[in-house]
Amino acid sequence: VPNLQGPRYVSPAPNGGFVVSEECGDVKVFMSSHKLVCSLSSKYGHQFGNPAGVCVDTEGSIVVADEQRRTVHLFPDSGAPICLVSTGLRRPAGVACSSFGHLFVADTGENCVKVFKYHVRPR
Repeated sequence: VPNLQGPRYVSPAPNGGFVVSEECGDVKVFMSSHKLVCSLSSKYGHQFGNPAGVCVDTEGSIVVADEQRRTVHLFPDSGAPICLVSTGLRRPAGVACSSFGHLFVADTGENCVKVFKYHVRPR
């Protein structure tokens, strides 16, 4: 996949595609054919500081750690982004979701992995 602006982290998506965070401050979603589906900043009007780790949860929502803003946001297929973690992170880098509703955040600023439980209810 060419023409990425400083690709950092990548995660598979349930549809066979994948998600990539870029140093330039965006996260892009691709189909299995490597065709660009969307940019999260454009689709949601969300301004990233420095997106890092990305993953996709069991419901197909994209989760993004933002190192600069010290947050973790969830981007559902439809609807507005949801801030999952807004305090207690020094430098969130990697993220992973379990099928049991756990969110794992590698916090390189504190040399640890923080575990959160979450469940997002549809509106």
